Amino acid sequence: MQGTRVQALVREDPTCRGADILFQRFAKIFIGSLAAVTSGMMYALYLSAYHERKFWFSNRQELEREITFQGDSAIYYSYYKDMLKAPSFERGVYELTHNNKTVSLKTINAVQQMSLYPELIASVLYQATGSNVCEIIEPVYFYIGIVFGLQGIYVTALFVTSWLMSGTWLAGMLTVAWFIINRVDTTRIEYSIPLRENWALPYFACQVAALTGYLKSNLNSYGERFCYLLMSASTYTFMMMWEYSHYLLFLQAISLFLLDSFSLEQSDKVHEVYKIYIFSLFLGYLLQFENSALLVSPLLSFVIALMLAKCLQLNVKKGTFVAKIMKVINFYLVCTLTVTLNIIMKMFVPHKENGHMLKFLEVKFGLNMTKNFTMNWLLCQESLQAPSQEFFLRLTQSSLLPFYILVLITCFLSMIQVIFRRINSGKSLKETVTLEDGQIGERPEIIYHVIHTILLGSLAMIIEGLKYLWTPYVCMLAAFGVCSPELWMTLFKWLRLRTVHPVLLALILSMAVPTIIGLSLWKEFFPRLMTELMELQEFYDPDTVELMTWIKRQAPVAAVFAGSPQLMGVIKLCTGWMVTSLPLYNDDDLLKRNENIYQIYSKRSAEDIYKILTSYKANYLIVEDAICSEVGPVRGCRVKDLLDIANGHVVCEEGDKITYSKHGRFCHEVKINYSPYVNYFTRVYWNRSYFVYKINTVISFQS
Repeated sequence: MQGTRVQALVREDPTCRGADILFQRFAKIFIGSLAAVTSGMMYALYLSAYHERKFWFSNRQELEREITFQGDSAIYYSYYKDMLKAPSFERGVYELTHNNKTVSLKTINAVQQMSLYPELIASVLYQATGSNVCEIIEPVYFYIGIVFGLQGIYVTALFVTSWLMSGTWLAGMLTVAWFIINRVDTTRIEYSIPLRENWALPYFACQVAALTGYLKSNLNSYGERFCYLLMSASTYTFMMMWEYSHYLLFLQAISLFLLDSFSLEQSDKVHEVYKIYIFSLFLGYLLQFENSALLVSPLLSFVIALMLAKCLQLNVKKGTFVAKIMKVINFYLVCTLTVTLNIIMKMFVPHKENGHMLKFLEVKFGLNMTKNFTMNWLLCQESLQAPSQEFFLRLTQSSLLPFYILVLITCFLSMIQVIFRRINSGKSLKETVTLEDGQIGERPEIIYHVIHTILLGSLAMIIEGLKYLWTPYVCMLAAFGVCSPELWMTLFKWLRLRTVHPVLLALILSMAVPTIIGLSLWKEFFPRLMTELMELQEFYDPDTVELMTWIKRQAPVAAVFAGSPQLMGVIKLCTGWMVTSLPLYNDDDLLKRNENIYQIYSKRSAEDIYKILTSYKANYLIVEDAICSEVGPVRGCRVKDLLDIANGHVVCEEGDKITYSKHGRFCHEVKINYSPYVNYFTRVYWNRSYFVYKINTVISFQS
């Protein structure tokens, strides 16, 4: 009897109950954190294993490994190699910032122009590991290992974000599952490892996770401080890693502005985030060699306009008619100030903004027509076109898209409901939202994600390449929704469910639905993933290997090669020889060079091509049979078709194409070896894919 009484007293003791709650919370955080870290590590190992199987990487020679880096990826990795060869870090940085050994007749600051900070960091880390580690780990494995590790951090950050929103780490597991299953649409890591986005987006995912925690209403001061510091560090790092990062942060700033405009969050928190933007922009400006693109970015103009608008706001009682009018005026003021400030900054700050991208958008939306080769070539790129039906079909087959639409519609309608109630009553949001309330739109971090995913989705519907920013959001938001009892409770409250206790049913569904989804995904897609890891794919390009070997053995060290920009990137990486152009599209001079060199596939005379090549001091010309004899699925998007249009060599009349150039296509004619082509160019090497011609310094006009 006495023992029973003691047990009852223990059960009623609030200290014991508090200890139980603390233990449960600790266990939940520990298991969730372990699952998040494990998911990231397993994904990184999966990428490494898949890469090995796809390319037989460990069984290849160094040259064959380097050929797997294509286009601009080859350029990034080549500079990593240059840093490792430099006698010191300082000397290596100097040679990159005053680089005159890559592009003929041109000195470039490669660190600024190509955002080579990842390569600088990777080279420092590799050399800091010591000679013992350097003997065990080859530079290429160290480089791709860092990128794969960052992808693991990317997945972990998505896991944590979904966990923070839903309150259960089960949502994080489902996020990771959907991300990996739809990896063709969530990441480009399989195709181009060194891409800037593969280095930068993991930091952005960390920033989004920190921002999600920072916006939560029930966060304690220590958690808020940690989230603020993590957000500051990841925002700045993200901005340093990718030249287009400030555009993505601009969309984020718009989302926060809309969140603040309807008083869906405390203004102080939102303006603290604005301060992080300004600090990161100015520090990035200083450390990126006074990069003027950051000063004329829409993000800086927008944040300054928000700060000025806040200073001009009047203290008007909330909920009154005057307060509602002031909200509209404030919105108009911010938009007007942003445009005005951006125009003023561009007038007074010397900058080289991507003007060709603005022209591209004009042509993309039908506001202008052009015959310009570069514009039309960009429009023909698959990544810059609207998404295909296969993209939506893949998302639907993995059940991701249907659940995303359900979650988005529910959260959006709840957000609208909360906004109208807020406008009419003038009351602020609740500090804590209970499950019984059935108002998921009361939570500011959820509404931020809804606004942000709508903005990203709108852009992804126009340009397919932006799906790699949007689809991870889709995975995260869909997983959060199906695992969140609050979302189910919001639906039940709208449906006025009375037959079953709605809270109990919401808790059951938030566990049952993701479990069913997970089991179905496991049954259907797990065998496919295992099959991919077991299959030995063969990537072998003997023609390119033979070409690179010939260049290294036969071509003079001071030789300059001309050809397609994609091939020039591989030549720069595999041989180190100087080239006339690079596969980069953020520099007007390089774009002009690319267009001029591409003339080797047009209907121009031998003399015209000779003058173009010698103007860039080229010694050798490489003609690719794949481009010269291209039979593309989209006629009119082939390189030779675009050149004919730009040069006026083709006239379209009622669907018929009439050629009136008096010269044959150069890449075909030069292979025949007759005058006048043989007078200007001497063939010195060829295989099935490539024809190499030495550009004669002394022209002999012999028939």
